[in-house]
This record gives sequence, structure tokens and C-alpha cells, in this order.
Amino acid sequence: MVLKTFGWSFAVTALGLVAAVLYDGWTALGLVAILSILEISLSFDNAVVNAGILKKMNAFWQKIFLTIGILIAVFGMRLVFPVVIVAISAKLGPIEAVDLALTDKDQYQQYVTDAHPSIAAFGGMFLLMIFLDFIFEDRDIKWLGWLERPLAKLGKIDMLSACIAMIVLLITSMTFATHAHQHGGTHVDKAQTVLISGLAGLITYLIVGGLSSFFENRLEEEEEREHEAEEEAERSGKPRSAVALAGKAAFFMFLYLEVLDASFSFDGVIGAFAITNDIVLMALGLGIGAMYVRSLTVYLVRQGTLDDYVYLEHGAHYAIGALAVILLVTIQYEINEIITGLIGVVLIAWSFWSSVRRNKALAAAEGKAESSKEEVASGV
Repeated sequence: MVLKTFGWSFAVTALGLVAAVLYDGWTALGLVAILSILEISLSFDNAVVNAGILKKMNAFWQKIFLTIGILIAVFGMRLVFPVVIVAISAKLGPIEAVDLALTDKDQYQQYVTDAHPSIAAFGGMFLLMIFLDFIFEDRDIKWLGWLERPLAKLGKIDMLSACIAMIVLLITSMTFATHAHQHGGTHVDKAQTVLISGLAGLITYLIVGGLSSFFENRLEEEEEREHEAEEEAERSGKPRSAVALAGKAAFFMFLYLEVLDASFSFDGVIGAFAITNDIVLMALGLGIGAMYVRSLTVYLVRQGTLDDYVYLEHGAHYAIGALAVILLVTIQYEINEIITGLIGVVLIAWSFWSSVRRNKALAAAEGKAESSKEEVASGV
């Protein structure tokens, strides 16, 4: 199971490390390895959240996520995205931006760093909406009940998540954005840029998330009616099929996953510049890490891990909330990637430990119940 799921990741790792050695020697291999570990540590919560969505999709779309999706993640977000950011911020053509990335790495890093406020605002707002929608939803299973019960009651207020997100964006644009961190340690006023980018992130979430939810609900309704309509369809000689509707639902969920992955990758791409400003090594290292995150997502789905450890999704979403706040704070202040990664790891580890304790308590309760039945049956 492990080899089948992680086989491509192992292969990509081997090819990536060989490519690094051929590109710039053994030092490059070490840098690529460090970048891979950085990406995995920062994106483990991404894998857990992705798994919660991916388990609703069939095997075909899971393969699409692991193939086409990884091409988008590696080449799109880890290679093309930084170049596009430089092209837009520096008002350069695509070819000029690529040439700058390959020939003047310091200038390229400066442009990407200066574009960080807009990147952080977009990604921070998108992730914040994911977190808010999660904690305001009334769920049967609650991890931190003392917190989640009152929040679920507040969640009955329409558009509460969007309102809170917009308030956070306004506060951010009037505080952190007025002294945004730039290359060389200087600070400039980026209030307007942050406000526009944050609104773009909010709108993107509402559109993509709304469409995926709409088609997912349509799919569930269709499945409920499918059994009732089956006999009538067979008599007419035209069997009903939910393939087309499932395709639409799966497509928009796939699109949602890609935007989600993009938002998670922002901190990894920016953080990678603390290690190297070589675009080739960044693409290799972050690409390998992204491949493992993808494989881990599929592994969690096929093993049913989220069903066995029910608090993992909670921990991952709290980690998303923490990452959203960190992204917004980094508009003005630098925060070490180790801190960002550790917060996510600690929250997920805590939720995993809580899940294990819950499972043990349930098993013990079932054992006592069985013992009581046996005692009653024996007449004791």
C-alpha cells in the first residue's frame, strides 16, 4: 500500500536529487533536500484538509489530483507563479522575468519579496475563510467542545464568516499594511495593495467554494433520488446515470483543491528564499515536497485515517487558521518558517493524540457493555 501510493514520490525524489547534483553539485543536493523537508512540514495540514475533500471523489478524480494536480502544484505554483509575480510587480514581459530569474537572482528575489504583501493578503484571506466556515459549522463531532459549541451557535448568523474576514482585512490594511516589510528591511505603505489582494482572495473563495458546494449538494440529491428512479429508467430502456453531475461536482472540488494548495504554497515559496534564490533548486525542492503532500493525501483517503482519527480535520483547520493569521502578520513582520511549521505540527499531533484517547475510551466503554451483557445472559 505504501509503495503503491508513494511510489511516484520516491521516483520524483530520486530524479530531483540527481538533477540537483547535475545542476550544481552536492551543495545543490543538500539545498533541495532541505527545501523538500520545509515544504512537507509546512503542508502536512494541507494534506489532511485535502483528504477530507478528496475522499468524496471517485478513483478517477483522485488520479487526476495526483497527476495533473501535481503538475499544476509543481510547475504552476513552485516555478511559474514566482515568475508571474515578478513579471506583474516589475512590469516585465514573461521572457524578461524568466531571464531575470536565471541571470540576476538577487534582483529576482527582491521583486518577489516586495510582492509578498499582496501574496500574503490573498492567501491569508482565502485560508481564513476556510477556517471560519469550519469553526462556525455545527458538527456532530466536536474536538474543543467548550469553544466549538458557542461558535456553532454564532454560525447560524448568515454571512458571519465573510463579515469577520472583511473586518480582519480592514484592520490588517490599516495596521500591518501601512508598514509592510520590503527587501532590505525597509517598510512602505501597502494598504491599498493589501486591501485589493485580500478582497481578491475572499472573492475567489466565495466563487470556487460556492460552486463546489453547489454541485456537491446537487450530487447528494441526485444520489438520494437515484434508487427511486432506477426501476422506471430501466423500463424506459434508458438507465439513469449520475456521471455527468458527478463530473461537475468533482471538477469544482478539484478546482477548489488547487486554489487551496496554491494558498498553502505561498508561505513555502516565500520561505524558500531564506534558503536559496535559485529558481531551479526551489522548483526541485518544493516540487518534491509537494509530491509527498499529494501522496500523503491519497494515503489518508485510502486508509480511512480521517474516519479512524476523527479530530485530525479539526486540528488541520485550526492550523489553517494559525497560518492565515501568520500570513497577515508577515506583511509587516518576518516570522521564521520553523515557527510556522511547528504550530501546524503541534496542532495536528494534539488532535491525533485526542483521537487516540477517544478511540480507547470508546473501546473501553464497548468492552464494559459486552461484559455486562455476558453477565446478564449467564444470570450472574
